[in-house]
Amino acid sequence: MTTPPNPRILLAEDEEAMRAYLERALTKAGFDVVSVDRGTEAVPLLEQESFDLLLSDIVMPEMDGIELAQRCAEVSPRTKVMFITGFAAVSLRASREQPHAKVLSKPFHLRDLVLEVERVFEEQQEARSQ
Repeated sequence: MTTPPNPRILLAEDEEAMRAYLERALTKAGFDVVSVDRGTEAVPLLEQESFDLLLSDIVMPEMDGIELAQRCAEVSPRTKVMFITGFAAVSLRASREQPHAKVLSKPFHLRDLVLEVERVFEEQQEARSQ
């Protein structure tokens, strides 16, 4: 019997230190993480590969996280979306424009991030089993 692969996460975060920090924490928690520093770099990956979750900062150069989530919905509709942001107003916009996406506001503890990501996958499993 083969074990199912670890859930795949595409992490889009323009701040290098934060990206490394999140990638390390999520990998340690058992997720397969691919990280990029901008939305325009994430789109081709979403088109070519399969991801279970897009974890994206909202405020990024070239393409913000909300635009990225909209592209994700077009090219990879099964991929769940979760936003991270340090801006309350941006968080409200994300909630309005992507009502099914979770929004986690910075600063947050890594444990909270991992718990939220696990919750997204649990909800996905429950929906598949119904």
